[in-house]
Amino acid sequence: MRMASGKNVVLVVFDSLRRDCVGAYGAPPWGKVETPNLDALASESLMFTRAYPETLPTLPARRAMYTGQNVYPFHNGDFRLKGDFVGAPGWGPVPEEQDTLAELLRDRNGYRTGLIADVYHMFKPSKNFCRGFDQWMFLRGQEGDPQRSGPAITEEEVERWIPQELFNDRRANFLKQCLKNMRGREHEEDYFNARIFIEAARWLEENRDADRFFLCLESFDPHEPWFVPEHYRRMYDDSDGREQVMSSYDETTSWEPGLVRRTQANYSGLVTMCDRWFQHLHEAMRSLGLLDNTLLIVTSDHGHSIGDEGYLGKRGYPSEPAVLDIPLIVRHPEGLGSGETSDILVQHTDIPATILEFAGVEPSQPLDGMPLMDAALGAKAPNRDHVTVGWGSSVTVIDDRWWLNIKIDGTGAFLYDLTAPNSRENNVADQNIEVIRDLFKKAVADARGGFPEYLMEMVTTQMDAPGCSELAARPV
Repeated sequence: MRMASGKNVVLVVFDSLRRDCVGAYGAPPWGKVETPNLDALASESLMFTRAYPETLPTLPARRAMYTGQNVYPFHNGDFRLKGDFVGAPGWGPVPEEQDTLAELLRDRNGYRTGLIADVYHMFKPSKNFCRGFDQWMFLRGQEGDPQRSGPAITEEEVERWIPQELFNDRRANFLKQCLKNMRGREHEEDYFNARIFIEAARWLEENRDADRFFLCLESFDPHEPWFVPEHYRRMYDDSDGREQVMSSYDETTSWEPGLVRRTQANYSGLVTMCDRWFQHLHEAMRSLGLLDNTLLIVTSDHGHSIGDEGYLGKRGYPSEPAVLDIPLIVRHPEGLGSGETSDILVQHTDIPATILEFAGVEPSQPLDGMPLMDAALGAKAPNRDHVTVGWGSSVTVIDDRWWLNIKIDGTGAFLYDLTAPNSRENNVADQNIEVIRDLFKKAVADARGGFPEYLMEMVTTQMDAPGCSELAARPV
């Protein structure tokens, strides 16, 4: 790959942003989501159409993204850590023996490094995701982050946001913390995604004199809860009624249609709001003259099912494109791949490899990911014919034709032929046993020959948390 005239890097990671909710990629089943600024970025960038997490949910995805090392199949079983309610395999700090992307850029090539984030999971006790950053800012208060203790939330406030049929004490208490954290919010600029991008633009202004910099921007939005200024929601549904702003982690087939539509509208509105405030960052880069010497990457950790497949939440089994399909947009300062798309199979581990190659930094240990630009533009053959996506005691294998979701003991296969019309409506596992065996062999090989014992036990005990929310991690 040709080296850039400048070496700055900006990495923007949204949480729970589905690929099909970025307009440049298409539209979800409920209708197009307005993202004009991300669409404009895509038009001058290389856009990857088959990007997937390496592991899920939130923290395992970031471990892969920050190190370029595979987390699957979760050989480190110390994931039920004090000070954290989430018990998902891979849910832990970055291993001390692994170098982070920020450490490599700072220590090997003199990068000034910055992290601006409101993903509170990254800053819980025992976590270390700020390693390698010279400067970091944690904006507290997202979701159930216990930031504030008062004033008390009334039952009337709670009832507005939880439909009666979904009400329980655990949901109510969780929502009360969310509402406490939101006290004093008066203007759009007070919302988290606005604050994140405002602070990022300020960081760029203050650090533009650096010889080279790496800024990582972590936006927890559009993750639940989907609180959004009303005009954004009414862009997608103008009806009134009880609203659902948190995932139920349950089937939605029995819900009244208006509730599903309003939930989708809240999510869509939050995506559009994220897009609007991304523009603030993009315009700051333009006005500061940074677009000509900065590699800009925009992606997500995973998506979210919003009732479109009869489910509201995130889960690894059965896996769904709404959760596993992620956007990946790479704007190169020299215009490499501008306006083009690539259908090579890529994963989170490829992001550090791509950034390090751009920066001219050799990793301290072999990476599991590959630099993307040459592979995408035909200068080098892609090095994979499939991807495996790990989540707890299940794994998904995707290649050019097949989507296999299966428990790690080889049972419970869901197999879809991606070349067939309406492929997701037909589980063809019973008719393709040999295909399943071949794909499962690849999953085992990618697991370095086998799965840890504790993970195998989870298959039978059904201990997997379907998501990273407290609402999913604890049984009802």
